[in-house]
This record gives sequence, structure tokens and C-alpha cells, in this order.
Amino acid sequence: MPRTITVGLDGSPESRAAADWAAREALSRGLPVKLVQVWEPVPAPMAEAPLLGAETHQHWTERIPRERAEELRRRHPGVEVITEQLTGRPAEALAQAAEDAELLVLGSRGLGGIGGFLVGSVGLAVVAATERPVVLVRAGERAEDVPGATGPVLLGLDTGTPDPAPLAFAFEAAARRSVPLHVVHGWNPPAYYAYGAVLDPHVTEIVAQSDAEALAETLGPWREKYPDVEVVTESRCGSPSLLLIDASREASLVVVGRRVRRSAVGAHIGPVAHAVLHHAAAPVAVVAHH
Repeated sequence: MPRTITVGLDGSPESRAAADWAAREALSRGLPVKLVQVWEPVPAPMAEAPLLGAETHQHWTERIPRERAEELRRRHPGVEVITEQLTGRPAEALAQAAEDAELLVLGSRGLGGIGGFLVGSVGLAVVAATERPVVLVRAGERAEDVPGATGPVLLGLDTGTPDPAPLAFAFEAAARRSVPLHVVHGWNPPAYYAYGAVLDPHVTEIVAQSDAEALAETLGPWREKYPDVEVVTESRCGSPSLLLIDASREASLVVVGRRVRRSAVGAHIGPVAHAVLHHAAAPVAVVAHH
């Protein structure tokens, strides 16, 4: 059975936008869409309330994927849509569902303008827990009415430890969309400038040249593999997350990597991915790598 483009549904406008985005992505990949609704059993005291019994709550959550599936079939007639209802804690259930998916798509509340995303605790927990790619989509993200929806795919790249997973995801996304790939690399000046030394333009030029060469070397094999993808590179002094957030205003999709790390306090997603998730002006794909 082929993998699916899986969507976490909760009935919100954000999850409906995620389902629409997933249907377009599934069509371009030739894959089915799976709409997943997680039913979290109502605590006993709430279940006894006359207007919110356990059966009523479950019936309502069962309606969400069924009605959304019918709507998606009307809007995207070429896409196979299937539904699944899971029981348990939403973050844990969605992370488990992601393991069998090609891609997991979640909704994320948009704050508008510079505000970007408001990523809830469930979304962040799922991104941190799964090693499958996860895309966060804001409400109102439709190809026909979103500025930059046909813009380039934007990739944040660390040339010090480049991993093939985010690169492959970004190049394939650009190839499917027939749009350019904009690769952004942010670098910092030598450490001793943090102690108040004046930034020497000559040193800046040397570092910039070195980083540009590293960027070209990293991308070389990928340019050969995807000759039809136009690649635009940008290597600048500055915070990688701020550079990506700024460039996201013209992008159709932002791709960032997340190094898989486990610690005593659990998994985390890293500062760049965390900042971009909260503030980018386009859907964000987080691609885990080791």
C-alpha cells in the first residue's frame, strides 16, 4: 500500500486549510490523502454533563473527517480521500500516524503580516516527535488567493553539516511545482567580534567568499540531479532564521531541517526551525535528519 499525505483534522479553519493544501500536494505526487481525526475520550466528570456526553462528543468528532472528505472529493476530484479515526492523546496519535505517511500536514493559526504562525503545543510536539516530514499550513492558504503561492521553494541550508534529506525534499518540491529553488545560508562573523571588535570589511569579504564556495560545492551534485530546477543562492551575514523569515514573504513553501536529538528532557526542534515555524509567511516543511 502506498504511503499517504496524512492530515490531522480538528474541525478548525486551520485544519481545513491543511486538508486543501494536502489534497493539492497529493495530486502532484499521485498519492491518496488520509484525513485523521483523533478522538480524546472525555473525562468522566465532563462525560456526565447533559450537553457533552461521551457519545455526543464522539459522534461530533466522527462527523469532522466524513464531511471534510466529502468536501475534498468535490473540490479535488482527482484525489483519493480516505479517513481514519484514532483514539488517544492528539500529539501522540498524530506522531504515530505520521510514521506510516509520506508527509504529515497540520494546521497552524495565522497571525497575519509579520506575526506569521501561532504554533500550538500539539503541533510542536508532533514535529519534535516524528522523523517524517511535517508541513504547517495557515488558515486561508489556497493556491488561487495566496500571494507567493507560485513563488519559489525556500530552503534554509547549513553548509557546515548539510544533510541530504532537506535538500532532496526542497529540490523535489521545486521540481514538482516548476518553480525556482531559493537557497539561503546565514553566517556569523568570527567569534571574537562578539567582544566588541569593529567588523573588518575585508574579513567579512573573506568569510562571505568562503561560505559562498561551500554553498556552491554542497549544491553542485543536486544541480546535476535536478537540471531543470533553477537554483538561486543567497549567502549573507546574519541570523539564518531572520533571513529565512524575511525571504518567506515571496515563497510558496519554506523547507527547514531538524536534527534528530534525544535528551533527558525529550526531543526538540532547534532554534532556527522553531523561529521559522512561528514567523514565516508561507507554509513550512520541517524535515528531520540525523
